[in-house]
Amino acid sequence: MSPELPNRFLTPDDLVEMFELPSVETVYQWRRKRTGPRGFRVGRHLRFDPTDVRAWVDSRIGEAA
Repeated sequence: MSPELPNRFLTPDDLVEMFELPSVETVYQWRRKRTGPRGFRVGRHLRFDPTDVRAWVDSRIGEAA
């Protein structure tokens, strides 16, 4: 994952690309299990704040250390 995140809300496809996930279904599984970054709905579209994604990554790194 690059250190700089885009200055816009991220889509599930963005997360798939950034984390090299097998499919967008992984992002939706994270959401159902409440294990991934915090997301929110805009109408029927799921979006992620880059700040929340960074905080989630940092917390995962902290858990691994």
